[in-house]
Amino acid sequence: MNKEHTLIIGAGPAAIQTAVLVANGWRSKVSILNRNDSYSRSVQNHLEQKGRVIKSIAENRPFLSGQVQISHFYNGYSDVNNQFDTIILSVPSYSYKEVIHQLKLDNLKKVTTIILLSAGFGSNREVKNLVDEVNREIEVISLSTYYAATKFKLVDDVLFAYTKAVKKRVYLATSNNGGEIDSVKGLLEDAGIRTVVMENSINAECRNITTYVHPPFFINEFSMNEILAEEPSVKSLYKLYPEGPITQETVRIMVKLWKEISALVKELGGEPINLLQFLNDDNYPVHEVSLSRSDIDDFPVLDTVKQEYLLYIRYSSILIDPFSEPDESGAYFDFSKVPYKQVTQMVNGDWIIPRIPLEDYKNLLMIYQVGKESGISMPQTLMLIKLFERKVKNWQVLKGGVVRDLELHTMGERNTFA
Repeated sequence: MNKEHTLIIGAGPAAIQTAVLVANGWRSKVSILNRNDSYSRSVQNHLEQKGRVIKSIAENRPFLSGQVQISHFYNGYSDVNNQFDTIILSVPSYSYKEVIHQLKLDNLKKVTTIILLSAGFGSNREVKNLVDEVNREIEVISLSTYYAATKFKLVDDVLFAYTKAVKKRVYLATSNNGGEIDSVKGLLEDAGIRTVVMENSINAECRNITTYVHPPFFINEFSMNEILAEEPSVKSLYKLYPEGPITQETVRIMVKLWKEISALVKELGGEPINLLQFLNDDNYPVHEVSLSRSDIDDFPVLDTVKQEYLLYIRYSSILIDPFSEPDESGAYFDFSKVPYKQVTQMVNGDWIIPRIPLEDYKNLLMIYQVGKESGISMPQTLMLIKLFERKVKNWQVLKGGVVRDLELHTMGERNTFA
């Protein structure tokens, strides 16, 4: 499929990397839009100084590397005109509704495809419903997750998107089989990213491992205390208690959450994931002497206690990188030493809660709402939502001020902090 001009919404590392990929793979012109805020203005000023050239580096991956001169940087939505055939949303899934409304698709007659770079649970259905409201025939394509691990690096006053790794595989699904999904699949596979096309959007969207791992590990008393603490945290995201949040109870909550989401996936006509298999085969494996192949493959039909036991083994086995080379003293790479990011205060006094766990909370809200609409009881999901809100409310009462990008929604209540 020929792509003439692609608009990417978002200006983070994933957006910059994707802009280079699109320009390399589709030979498409690329523009970038970000909401009008101080970050957007900073990016815009930087780009204007550099002739609107963006760069990315990904070792041994030519389709992900190079530099591109973007056609236009939009600081806000007001000046977007009718020249784009493809729109890529490189923003958190909870903001899709706001983005679609501000784009005013009824004025963008050339758009045939919207790509959700890291779709949340039910995102395809939500965006497709919004598209249908303006009577547009637009194909909506979901990616289960962003296809790489990308960060910004500043080298000689030039801002690079640096990709250190790509996902083992990414799952795709389309709203209406319009044919564009083959173009997206080809784009990713040319970049060396294995893709699997699923028959419906839920089957792709439920295959994002953070949906199952982040809430139990990072929305609990231990993790929330570290994230909201005034003193710098010396704990780690993936270590066993007391160095980190992993306990018998957080693993038990993970199993409960997985089972609730699995019931919802079934209700929506999808196929639930084998959680242990997905962790091992799609994310990071352990040695078979630690977890047998039969236990991994049979995980969904085992009793609950054994499921919890096997997950605890899995996380114990990756405290170190089991496939790294030991150093002279016999020590392996400390795989689990990933520091907590903590709440920060901006110059204007506003508070920012880090992406982990803010995005996880907002994703849980989306999942719970879909479950409620589908008649699926999700008490564990609700418990995690309430725990997050209780911790943030209590902290906010003590600290005062505004929490940026946060609205708390508790069972009909709505407390707006920002």
